[in-house]
Amino acid sequence: MMQDLVTERWEDFLKRYCWNDLIELSNSYPEHRSLFVKFTDMDLYDPTLADMILETPDVAIASATDALREMDMPTGVTLDEANLRIINLLRKVKIREIRSGDIGKLVAIEGMVTKATEVRPRVVEAVFECPFCHHIFSILQSGRQFKEPIECDQESGGCGRKVQRFKLLVEKSKFANAQKIRLQESPEELKGGELPQAVDAYLEDDISGEVTPGNRVIVTGILRSYQRMTQFGKTTPFFDIYLDGNSLELKEEEFEEILISDEDERKIKELASQSDVYEKLIRSIAPSIYGHAEIKEAMVLQLFSGVPKELPDETRIRGDIHILLVGDPGVAKSQLLTYLIRLAPRGLYTGGKSTSAAGLTAAAVRDEFGEGRWTLEAGALVLADKGIAAVDEIDKMEKKDRDALHEAMEQQTVSIAKAGIMARLNSRCGLLAAANPKFGRFDKYTPIAEQINMPPTLLSRFDLIFTMMDRPNEEQDMKTAEHIIETHYAGELIARLKSTGKVAAADKERFGQVNQIMEPAVAADLLRKYVAWSKRNMFPVMTEDAKNKFLEFYIGLRGQGYEDEEAPVPVTARQLEALIRLGEARARAELRDQVTAEDAERVIGVVTYCLKQVSTDPETGKLDTDWVAVGTTKTKRDRARSIREIIKELEKDYGDEVPVEEVLDLAEEEGMEREKVEEIIDVMKRDGILFSPSGGVIKFVR
Repeated sequence: MMQDLVTERWEDFLKRYCWNDLIELSNSYPEHRSLFVKFTDMDLYDPTLADMILETPDVAIASATDALREMDMPTGVTLDEANLRIINLLRKVKIREIRSGDIGKLVAIEGMVTKATEVRPRVVEAVFECPFCHHIFSILQSGRQFKEPIECDQESGGCGRKVQRFKLLVEKSKFANAQKIRLQESPEELKGGELPQAVDAYLEDDISGEVTPGNRVIVTGILRSYQRMTQFGKTTPFFDIYLDGNSLELKEEEFEEILISDEDERKIKELASQSDVYEKLIRSIAPSIYGHAEIKEAMVLQLFSGVPKELPDETRIRGDIHILLVGDPGVAKSQLLTYLIRLAPRGLYTGGKSTSAAGLTAAAVRDEFGEGRWTLEAGALVLADKGIAAVDEIDKMEKKDRDALHEAMEQQTVSIAKAGIMARLNSRCGLLAAANPKFGRFDKYTPIAEQINMPPTLLSRFDLIFTMMDRPNEEQDMKTAEHIIETHYAGELIARLKSTGKVAAADKERFGQVNQIMEPAVAADLLRKYVAWSKRNMFPVMTEDAKNKFLEFYIGLRGQGYEDEEAPVPVTARQLEALIRLGEARARAELRDQVTAEDAERVIGVVTYCLKQVSTDPETGKLDTDWVAVGTTKTKRDRARSIREIIKELEKDYGDEVPVEEVLDLAEEEGMEREKVEEIIDVMKRDGILFSPSGGVIKFVR
């Protein structure tokens, strides 16, 4: 009687609050079989009914589903296999805060999908046949264990005999699509040093197959438990938990995990209205690290990123900005990386030495999670989707692992083709990488590709490359040393204050001054919300003035090759695309919907600074993009071509084996420096073009 009353209440609720959705469902049934009901509506209609859903979800959801399936629809459709799914629960439980009191309750868990199995059928109603009387009966299946009968069902007309094994009639049994996913805490929710915790969730019917690793989701379901087994098949007093999923909500909007209140929004707009907001943002990046203003500006731009574009022909142009820091040991590269990840609304840090291709991109794995089947597991770049991934010591990665970055950086996807799994996951994130020169210190006369053990094809995908050189300079060294000493002094006072609660009166004033210097201009929490709000709401468009500035800069640099065919290629279209992205990021940083000429000029300054550092031919002083993109310069290529011609000319007199001294003399007569020619010959030997059959002579490898 009580059950019927509850079902009636559900019918009344569905007619009052969900009638339009019901009509829509009946029109698209059976392709769509789920009615999504907001918990807030339920609480508004009848708080007692809402409490029942939370406290006794098995009974309450069964009653609600019965009411849904028995409703008379004006369309004439019977919703006999429809599902009722609860969304918008007021309280979301964090994975690490799940406790024994939550078992058997309806909970909403927010997290990131790190693993997902393939969609496979799961039996929901198993049909059995008695081997003696051939009576056919069924048993409803739920939970993790398959339920088998021990005696023939006498109530439905069977013989009642106990039988060791009944015949399962697969063709008469009912199945539902099912998928198992692993939810893990998002990296941005973790405090320093915390290991992310995870929980498995089971999805059934039309909500299975909707997610891939890397997606951020909210799964509402009933928390269940099962007893652990030891290695030797014995049970233990400890239980594991899993989520029996009722509904799935994909978090489509960026940075939904960052809650921005009306007060926060007011502070964000107030900050954006300040004339020096851009300079304040730059000063908020690692204030405890002295100098590196250009790098900090680039990091601000990377935080905001450009606007990703979907063109009419379905081509996608990335908006994320990739930055590489190359520098001597001890110039605070790692600290800059970790600081930016702490500021980023969505960020992930990893070290190159301990990272494999699978850990960075994605992997197909076979373990107990998929019960022996292959499953997909997301790597760092996939988990940092729509955020920033920081990879320290990227030069220490194995070559085969580093090659996996090519697609992830430009196409911003990760493709997997393994064990029959063909998948493409999103990795729409900016990459902030740091590398150390393999010879100890940075040498501006050697191509970057050679110094950091990275292929030029990968280097050319970075929008900005900064070199951080540690060179003695009295004035600079004095300022840096004073800053470091003051930083440590403030740290000592903070440590004393925390442990004893006392600071000497003489130190108080000094402590306040030092603390002010190291205090970020914009508080980290506000800055994260500022970035999240900007990326969610601001989509700037270039003004005509900005377009002209970019065009003038690009054509002005390319112009050196128009008159002189022998001139090197100073910049490529990739640098122009980088400029546009940076300009959009600059406008976003000030919460503007237009990229102005001022934005263009500012980012042109950043790009010019980088080009002068890494793309200048050290011999001619001209910009030559091949220094990065190819690993050599046009000057060196021309010199190598001249030396080839000289050797070929001398072969007429000396045969295949040409004296080195003759080559050097002839090259010197043509205006080449003897040392440079010796260097080119050594390179040609290393590349397998020349070899020395005996001392003092060289010969082409035929």
